[in-house]
Amino acid sequence: MKLRNIIYALPALALMTTGCIDNDIPYPHIQANFLTISATGQETTAFIDANNLEVTFYLPEQADIRAVTIADYTLTPGAEVVGDALTKPLDLSTPKDVTLHLYYDYKWKLSAVQDIKRYFTVEGQIGASQIDVENHTVTFTVNDRLPLDRLHVLTCKLGATGSVTTPALEDTFVDFTNPVEVTVSQWGRSETWTITANVVETLVTTASVDAWTQVAWVYGTTEASRPYGVQYRLQGTEEWTDAPESWLTRDGGTFHARLIHLSPGTAYEARAVSGDQYGDILQFTTGTTQQPLNADFENWWLDGKVWCPWAENGTPYWSTGNKGATTLGASNSTPSDDTPTGKGTSAQLLTKFVGVGPLGKLAAGNIFVGDYVRTDGTNGILAFGREFNQRPTKVRGYMKYTTAPISHTTTGFESIKGQPDTCIIWCSLIDQDTQFEIRTRPSTRQLFDPQGSYVVAYGKIESGESIEQWVPFEFELDYTSTSRVPRFLLITASASKYGDYFTGGNGATLWIDDIVLEYDY
Repeated sequence: MKLRNIIYALPALALMTTGCIDNDIPYPHIQANFLTISATGQETTAFIDANNLEVTFYLPEQADIRAVTIADYTLTPGAEVVGDALTKPLDLSTPKDVTLHLYYDYKWKLSAVQDIKRYFTVEGQIGASQIDVENHTVTFTVNDRLPLDRLHVLTCKLGATGSVTTPALEDTFVDFTNPVEVTVSQWGRSETWTITANVVETLVTTASVDAWTQVAWVYGTTEASRPYGVQYRLQGTEEWTDAPESWLTRDGGTFHARLIHLSPGTAYEARAVSGDQYGDILQFTTGTTQQPLNADFENWWLDGKVWCPWAENGTPYWSTGNKGATTLGASNSTPSDDTPTGKGTSAQLLTKFVGVGPLGKLAAGNIFVGDYVRTDGTNGILAFGREFNQRPTKVRGYMKYTTAPISHTTTGFESIKGQPDTCIIWCSLIDQDTQFEIRTRPSTRQLFDPQGSYVVAYGKIESGESIEQWVPFEFELDYTSTSRVPRFLLITASASKYGDYFTGGNGATLWIDDIVLEYDY
């Protein structure tokens, strides 16, 4: 057979044998994600967690959480929703599963957070009512000298705005000798609530103490009409100190004192006071003044063309996006001898376009507490945070900034092109089990949410104007609870606020130095 005929025969042979060959070529692994999603009436932008395949909506009181309508959404190119799950109202009182498909199925979980303000008070009540939403119960406390068969109900709201309570108890006298049942109706549905009186002999209680480092929060209860206060002392001493009035806050029958200027690592005692009545004495010990390492940015080393903010052969604490930036150019977060004191080094964070023409992107100058995990194409995967269990009150340091017109934008940020870039320095404490993973690739993007359920405290400072000389900065941390203990500390600084979206001004530069955590107010 001639060579030419052999070549012609090859395609035919291939066709004959295809029926005997398994099609085991794997499909590409491109995760099907929600890129954007919104619900009718939502309060703030929904949070998309591409790492855990979860979407969280934040709904106002007046929204029916059991009939949430999806207004709009976008998916990873080529992905689709399996079935009609998003075409009809969703009951998000419990998480709802929605499957996206792109070569493979990806099961997402949609849930909603709705903060409904509920309250119940009676005249002469001690402390705040305990409202159990899941079991539909209310328990309030009164002193045994009050007539239990004729208590004056001052306020009663057990459902969302617009709900109806039957019978209406507000501003009526009610017999609470036995538990009282009411019906709360809204959106065509009804719930039965049970309200119970708890009778005690004491007039004041020391409910709890949350000890920080130089601050402690002491909580007490008494009747709303009675005087209130808090006393404290060093453990082992006799003399009590009254918390000044400026340290006290009252809400009906509950109150608390924010004790300040305490000594770290010291044992104290505290008690609630009402007139000549005293609550139990509670003991507590303050924490320590833990600080982030290398926060003066004196230690750097050059690993190839990647500047690393730690000493060579040392232990990393801070990291940067330099490993991503150097895939197309040079490091853009580097040491600088421009410092507040004229000695040592600071961190210089430069936003710049790296690459050539369309074969590049904007890299925001940044530095953060945590690790640069790996580069995903030209995008970064980062692990924010270091283990930390103290509760600082403020972050301070030094900064200077040169802004630049926003030169590069991505989808959703087109309207700010040409405006001055904005730098940001932020700090958060979180209580999740691991570092927080950041992904900047648009199709799998996961960013930090200051309103996330994992947030214990958060604070920030921003500037959209140039700061030509070094200036001190300071911002407070806003805590979601005084009792939650954090597990990780996150601090991030960037020359471009929207750098995670590859949006910013080429040439914008932020310098920072001498970051310190404060522990007092």
